[in-house]
Amino acid sequence: MTRIRINLLPHREAKRERQKKAFYFFTFLSLLAGLALVALVWSVLQGYIANQQGRNAFIANENRKLDMQIKEIASLRQEIEALRARQRAVEDLQADRNQPVYLLDELAKQTPEGIYLRAVKQEERKVNVQGWAASNERVSEFLRNLQNNSKYLERPELIEIKLAAQNPQGMQRRLFDFSLNFYLRPTPERAQLQGPGAGGAVPGAAPARK
Repeated sequence: MTRIRINLLPHREAKRERQKKAFYFFTFLSLLAGLALVALVWSVLQGYIANQQGRNAFIANENRKLDMQIKEIASLRQEIEALRARQRAVEDLQADRNQPVYLLDELAKQTPEGIYLRAVKQEERKVNVQGWAASNERVSEFLRNLQNNSKYLERPELIEIKLAAQNPQGMQRRLFDFSLNFYLRPTPERAQLQGPGAGGAVPGAAPARK
């Protein structure tokens, strides 16, 4: 004889309860998985950040070392330039030590009779001469001598010539008061120091007249 079992329990409520528990379980698992993923990503990012911070600290340290080396190089360059300046000054003094001798010797040779020098002023290679002349022709002769006959003087230029307001003591004839400029050529010592190719250039000199 077949028996028929009838479930009198509320099976729908039991099924809902099971589904509800399954939903909560999987939700909890998803939450755990999400937290684990977030922790993993955060750990990886922290590793990247720490690595980058280490690199930044290394670069900053190297930059400080480079800054110190640059300062040392700049200081060395200043010392080298100072030494070179001293060397050039010594060489200039050595090269120009005989310049007054050449100047006075050439003036003695190129000054004609009838010219009386009363003042000689030198600024670097420019020389100004003031004096008295017996005539305008004597001044012209003086200029020609400076231009054509001197090895160390060049480019004479007459500044002014006028009748002297009063004669010097002991002079009976009327004299002319004159002033002129000329330039010193490089001395042999200076030319040797400058070497070939210097072209005999005179620093600070005015351009030659044609």
